[in-house]
Amino acid sequence: MLEALETIALFLSALFPIVNPLGGSPIFLTLTRDYSPISRRLLAKRIAINSFILLVVSGLIGTHILAFFGISLPIVQVGGGMVVVVTGWNMLQQKDDDNPDKNVHHDVDPRNIFRSAFYPFTLPLTVGPGSISVAIALGANAARSPSSIYLDVIVMIVGSALLAASVYVCYGFADRLAELLGPTGMSVIMRLSSFLLVCIGVQIFWNGASALLRTITVAH
Repeated sequence: MLEALETIALFLSALFPIVNPLGGSPIFLTLTRDYSPISRRLLAKRIAINSFILLVVSGLIGTHILAFFGISLPIVQVGGGMVVVVTGWNMLQQKDDDNPDKNVHHDVDPRNIFRSAFYPFTLPLTVGPGSISVAIALGANAARSPSSIYLDVIVMIVGSALLAASVYVCYGFADRLAELLGPTGMSVIMRLSSFLLVCIGVQIFWNGASALLRTITVAH
Protein backbone atom coordinates (compact mmCIF):
# COMPACT_ATOMS: atom_id res chain seq x y z
CA MET A 1 0.00 0.00 0.00
CA LEU A 2 2.83 2.38 0.91
CA GLU A 3 4.58 1.56 -2.36
CA ALA A 4 1.40 2.36 -4.31
CA LEU A 5 1.03 5.74 -2.56
CA GLU A 6 4.66 6.59 -3.27
CA THR A 7 4.25 5.67 -6.93
CA ILE A 8 1.06 7.74 -7.22
CA ALA A 9 2.90 10.69 -5.64
CA LEU A 10 5.68 10.26 -8.21
CA PHE A 11 3.14 10.12 -11.03
CA LEU A 12 1.43 13.30 -9.84
CA SER A 13 4.67 15.17 -9.20
CA ALA A 14 5.84 14.38 -12.73
CA LEU A 15 2.61 15.26 -14.54
CA PHE A 16 0.82 17.93 -12.48
CA PRO A 17 3.29 20.74 -13.31
CA ILE A 18 3.03 19.91 -17.02
CA VAL A 19 -0.76 19.59 -17.14
CA ASN A 20 -0.91 22.69 -14.90
CA PRO A 21 -4.70 23.08 -14.55
CA LEU A 22 -4.24 26.21 -12.42
CA GLY A 23 -2.23 27.95 -15.11
CA GLY A 24 -4.60 26.75 -17.82
CA SER A 25 -7.77 28.02 -16.13
CA PRO A 26 -7.37 31.66 -17.29
CA ILE A 27 -6.82 30.45 -20.85
CA PHE A 28 -9.88 28.21 -20.60
CA LEU A 29 -11.97 31.07 -19.23
CA THR A 30 -10.85 33.41 -22.03
CA LEU A 31 -11.74 30.89 -24.72
CA THR A 32 -15.16 30.29 -23.13
CA ARG A 33 -16.00 33.87 -22.19
CA ASP A 34 -19.37 33.68 -23.96
CA TYR A 35 -20.41 30.47 -22.20
CA SER A 36 -22.74 30.41 -19.25
CA PRO A 37 -21.36 28.87 -16.01
CA ILE A 38 -23.43 25.72 -16.61
CA SER A 39 -22.10 25.30 -20.16
CA ARG A 40 -18.57 25.98 -18.97
CA ARG A 41 -18.81 23.27 -16.32
CA LEU A 42 -20.24 20.83 -18.85
CA LEU A 43 -17.25 21.49 -21.06
CA ALA A 44 -14.85 21.22 -18.10
CA LYS A 45 -16.35 17.85 -17.19
CA ARG A 46 -15.85 16.49 -20.71
CA ILE A 47 -12.28 17.85 -20.83
CA ALA A 48 -11.55 16.11 -17.52
CA ILE A 49 -12.92 12.82 -18.87
CA ASN A 50 -10.93 13.19 -22.09
CA SER A 51 -7.78 14.01 -20.11
CA PHE A 52 -8.24 10.92 -17.95
CA ILE A 53 -8.67 8.66 -20.98
CA LEU A 54 -5.75 10.22 -22.84
CA LEU A 55 -3.37 9.89 -19.89
CA VAL A 56 -4.36 6.29 -19.15
CA VAL A 57 -4.10 5.23 -22.79
CA SER A 58 -0.76 7.01 -23.18
CA GLY A 59 0.64 5.36 -20.08
CA LEU A 60 -0.63 1.85 -20.74
CA ILE A 61 -0.37 1.41 -24.50
CA GLY A 62 1.23 4.62 -25.78
CA THR A 63 4.47 2.95 -26.78
CA HIS A 64 2.59 0.24 -28.71
CA ILE A 65 0.47 2.81 -30.57
CA LEU A 66 3.55 4.76 -31.64
CA ALA A 67 5.28 1.55 -32.71
CA PHE A 68 2.23 0.47 -34.73
CA PHE A 69 2.26 3.71 -36.73
CA GLY A 70 6.02 3.82 -36.91
CA ILE A 71 6.19 7.15 -35.07
CA SER A 72 8.99 7.95 -32.65
CA LEU A 73 8.50 9.95 -29.46
CA PRO A 74 10.72 12.82 -30.69
CA ILE A 75 8.47 13.22 -33.73
CA VAL A 76 5.46 13.52 -31.42
CA GLN A 77 7.31 16.17 -29.43
CA VAL A 78 8.26 18.16 -32.54
CA GLY A 79 4.75 18.11 -34.01
CA GLY A 80 3.02 18.72 -30.70
CA GLY A 81 5.43 21.49 -29.76
CA MET A 82 4.64 23.33 -32.99
CA VAL A 83 0.90 23.11 -32.26
CA VAL A 84 1.39 24.45 -28.73
CA VAL A 85 3.55 27.35 -29.99
CA VAL A 86 0.95 28.35 -32.58
CA THR A 87 -1.87 28.13 -30.02
CA GLY A 88 -0.01 30.25 -27.48
CA TRP A 89 1.03 32.80 -30.10
CA ASN A 90 -2.54 33.21 -31.35
CA MET A 91 -3.72 33.79 -27.80
CA LEU A 92 -1.00 36.41 -27.26
CA GLN A 93 -2.34 38.30 -30.26
CA GLN A 94 -5.89 38.41 -28.92
CA LYS A 95 -7.05 41.85 -27.87
CA ASP A 96 -8.56 42.44 -24.46
CA ASP A 97 -12.29 43.02 -24.39
CA ASP A 98 -12.78 46.78 -24.14
CA ASN A 99 -16.07 46.39 -22.30
CA PRO A 100 -16.12 43.07 -20.46
CA ASP A 101 -19.33 43.95 -18.62
CA LYS A 102 -21.27 43.61 -21.86
CA ASN A 103 -20.29 39.99 -22.46
CA VAL A 104 -23.38 37.95 -23.16
CA HIS A 105 -23.41 34.50 -21.60
CA HIS A 106 -25.47 31.89 -23.36
CA ASP A 107 -26.15 28.22 -23.04
CA VAL A 108 -24.61 26.08 -25.73
CA ASP A 109 -25.88 22.86 -27.23
CA PRO A 110 -23.93 20.06 -25.46
CA ARG A 111 -23.19 18.50 -28.84
CA ASN A 112 -21.44 21.70 -29.92
CA ILE A 113 -19.54 21.79 -26.63
CA PHE A 114 -18.29 18.26 -27.07
CA ARG A 115 -17.06 18.98 -30.61
CA SER A 116 -14.41 21.34 -29.25
CA ALA A 117 -13.82 19.48 -25.99
CA PHE A 118 -11.07 17.27 -27.37
CA TYR A 119 -9.38 19.76 -29.71
CA PRO A 120 -8.13 22.23 -28.71
CA PHE A 121 -9.22 22.12 -25.07
CA THR A 122 -8.00 18.65 -24.13
CA LEU A 123 -5.25 18.34 -26.72
CA PRO A 124 -2.98 20.31 -26.72
CA LEU A 125 -4.07 22.89 -24.10
CA THR A 126 -4.57 20.49 -21.17
CA VAL A 127 -2.90 17.19 -21.97
CA GLY A 128 -0.34 18.24 -24.54
CA PRO A 129 2.63 16.46 -26.10
CA GLY A 130 4.70 17.06 -22.96
CA SER A 131 2.18 15.30 -20.73
CA ILE A 132 1.76 12.48 -23.24
CA SER A 133 5.53 12.03 -23.48
CA VAL A 134 5.89 11.81 -19.70
CA ALA A 135 2.94 9.40 -19.41
CA ILE A 136 4.41 7.18 -22.14
CA ALA A 137 7.81 7.23 -20.41
CA LEU A 138 6.28 6.35 -17.04
CA GLY A 139 4.31 3.54 -18.65
CA ALA A 140 7.39 2.21 -20.44
CA ASN A 141 9.38 2.15 -17.20
CA ALA A 142 6.54 0.39 -15.40
CA ALA A 143 6.35 -2.25 -18.12
CA ARG A 144 9.86 -3.38 -17.21
CA SER A 145 8.53 -4.95 -13.99
CA PRO A 146 6.02 -7.67 -15.00
CA SER A 147 5.57 -8.76 -11.38
CA SER A 148 3.96 -5.44 -10.46
CA ILE A 149 1.91 -4.90 -13.61
CA TYR A 150 -1.41 -4.76 -11.73
CA LEU A 151 -0.07 -2.23 -9.26
CA ASP A 152 1.21 -0.09 -12.13
CA VAL A 153 -2.20 -0.16 -13.82
CA ILE A 154 -3.92 0.89 -10.59
CA VAL A 155 -1.40 3.69 -10.07
CA MET A 156 -1.91 4.93 -13.63
CA ILE A 157 -5.69 4.96 -13.25
CA VAL A 158 -5.74 6.58 -9.79
CA GLY A 159 -3.12 9.17 -10.70
CA SER A 160 -4.90 10.09 -13.93
CA ALA A 161 -8.24 10.32 -12.09
CA LEU A 162 -6.76 12.75 -9.54
CA LEU A 163 -5.32 14.89 -12.32
CA ALA A 164 -8.64 14.85 -14.18
CA ALA A 165 -10.46 15.92 -11.00
CA SER A 166 -8.08 18.86 -10.59
CA VAL A 167 -8.72 19.86 -14.22
CA TYR A 168 -12.48 19.87 -13.63
CA VAL A 169 -12.22 21.96 -10.46
CA CYS A 170 -9.82 24.54 -11.94
CA TYR A 171 -11.63 24.83 -15.28
CA GLY A 172 -15.19 24.47 -14.07
CA PHE A 173 -14.79 27.20 -11.45
CA ALA A 174 -12.41 29.47 -13.37
CA ASP A 175 -15.05 32.20 -13.24
CA ARG A 176 -14.68 32.34 -9.43
CA LEU A 177 -10.97 32.99 -9.93
CA ALA A 178 -11.80 35.77 -12.38
CA GLU A 179 -14.09 37.42 -9.83
CA LEU A 180 -11.30 37.41 -7.26
CA LEU A 181 -8.65 38.80 -9.60
CA GLY A 182 -10.75 41.26 -11.58
CA PRO A 183 -10.41 42.12 -15.31
CA THR A 184 -6.89 43.57 -14.99
CA GLY A 185 -5.56 40.64 -12.99
CA MET A 186 -7.09 38.13 -15.39
CA SER A 187 -5.60 40.00 -18.36
CA VAL A 188 -2.14 39.87 -16.80
CA ILE A 189 -2.44 36.17 -15.98
CA MET A 190 -3.80 35.48 -19.46
CA ARG A 191 -0.81 37.17 -21.12
CA LEU A 192 1.66 35.41 -18.85
CA SER A 193 -0.03 32.04 -19.38
CA SER A 194 -0.02 32.54 -23.15
CA PHE A 195 3.66 33.45 -23.13
CA LEU A 196 4.47 30.45 -20.95
CA LEU A 197 2.48 28.29 -23.36
CA VAL A 198 4.70 29.50 -26.22
CA CYS A 199 7.81 28.78 -24.14
CA ILE A 200 6.55 25.31 -23.22
CA GLY A 201 5.86 24.62 -26.89
CA VAL A 202 9.37 25.71 -27.86
CA GLN A 203 10.86 23.52 -25.12
CA ILE A 204 8.83 20.50 -26.23
CA PHE A 205 9.83 21.14 -29.85
CA TRP A 206 13.49 21.46 -28.89
CA ASN A 207 13.42 18.26 -26.82
CA GLY A 208 12.20 16.34 -29.86
CA ALA A 209 14.42 18.15 -32.35
CA SER A 210 17.57 17.66 -30.26
CA ALA A 211 16.80 13.95 -29.93
CA LEU A 212 16.43 13.71 -33.72
CA LEU A 213 19.66 15.65 -34.26
CA ARG A 214 21.51 13.24 -31.96
CA THR A 215 20.41 10.31 -34.10
CA ILE A 216 21.85 12.07 -37.17
CA THR A 217 25.20 12.72 -35.51
CA VAL A 218 25.38 9.13 -34.24
CA ALA A 219 24.62 7.81 -37.73
CA HIS A 220 27.55 9.78 -39.12
